[in-house]
Amino acid sequence: MNNEDTFLGLQFDAQELRYLGREGEGSTDHGDYVFAVSDGMGGAAAGEFASRITVDKVTRFMPAAFKRSAQGLAAGFADIFTELYHEIHKAISYLSWGDPDCAGMGATLTLTWFTPGWLYFGHIGDSRLYYLPASEGGIKQLSHDDTYVGWLFRQGKLSEWEAKQHPGRTSLQKALGAGHQFVDPQVGAVAYQKGDIFVLCSDGVVDGLFDNEIRRLLKDPEPAERQHDPAQRIVMTAVERSGRDNTTAIVIEIA
Repeated sequence: MNNEDTFLGLQFDAQELRYLGREGEGSTDHGDYVFAVSDGMGGAAAGEFASRITVDKVTRFMPAAFKRSAQGLAAGFADIFTELYHEIHKAISYLSWGDPDCAGMGATLTLTWFTPGWLYFGHIGDSRLYYLPASEGGIKQLSHDDTYVGWLFRQGKLSEWEAKQHPGRTSLQKALGAGHQFVDPQVGAVAYQKGDIFVLCSDGVVDGLFDNEIRRLLKDPEPAERQHDPAQRIVMTAVERSGRDNTTAIVIEIA
């Protein structure tokens, strides 16, 4: 099985860009941070290719956007994210039309941009962004699943359990590429504080875990689970439950 998930962690400012390792610490006093998860789709290795194109575009685009913003030349974050998502959509669509092996390929993208005091995010597809505020102790899904089942869930017409079992839960209504003519990403912002936690993950995590199980793994893990870092706990438990190989999670804790 091809791993069609791709993830990204970057620290950057107007002068340089640094790739982040699988774990570490940092401060927004020394630059902004971008984290992203993309899940590709398509025959053969096309899905893996689409998700790789997606994160490569993010890597090239965001430092330039930072520089423009610092110089006062850019509009708000919503315009920056919309431009980025359109650029990725065009790149994937162009290759999809020109190469039969890539026909119909597409990707999801859940993207976060951490600046001092604020998280900005963009989203399309069914990868997810969760927010665990320190002040409340619960878990909130910030991203909207771009599926009919996701819409039914947000309208209160399905429970979380019913949504997980629904046969149409993986049928995307929006994605980058994948034959869609237009792209309209969800964008948003959250003011964060010490103790807040954010999670980006692919749908492999969602297949295996309910939201409250993700919260428990992060906030109240069993002694045996504490030997693994928070993202590993999520991925290992999700794979154990669902058996999906394409399972990716990024956990960001505000200290």
